Amino acid sequence: MIWMITGGARSGKSSYGQQLALSFSDSPIYLATARHWDGDFEKRIERHRNDRDERWTLWEEEKNIAQLAIDNRVVMIDCATLWLTNFFVDNQYDIDLCLRLAKQQIDELTQKVGTFIFITNELGMGVHAETPIGRKFTDLQGWVNQYLAAKAQKVTLMVSGIPVLIKNEEK
Repeated sequence: MIWMITGGARSGKSSYGQQLALSFSDSPIYLATARHWDGDFEKRIERHRNDRDERWTLWEEEKNIAQLAIDNRVVMIDCATLWLTNFFVDNQYDIDLCLRLAKQQIDELTQKVGTFIFITNELGMGVHAETPIGRKFTDLQGWVNQYLAAKAQKVTLMVSGIPVLIKNEEK
């Protein structure tokens, strides 16, 4: 099963995803996709680490999430936005290539058996990006979110800490 949780910054996506994962498993995997960019980002990563207890197994993978041995597990992928950022930077902002690579990873992952909870940002609801690169990334994120939402059985939109189920298809 794929469950996508989307929303704005600080909307409660990760907290809700963690609660959800723990409702499915006593030992879920937290798949962190963040790159350790700088000291400020290290603080953000540390805050997320402190939100989890000993029941969680931490795996870190910047791009190749489908290659991990995660069959029959509950996996929270946090987050698709940072995951896409890694593709975007490594491929010199080529959104066509990044979109193809991301879709390939998603397709391979959906062939596995398990529960996959994707955390992602709904960038298109925010302010218009000022730079051409920012607008390209917003497009990329929007297209990947649409692709994930189409594949997902459940999609939740987080609004001010409140989960709003916007797609519910049982398989």
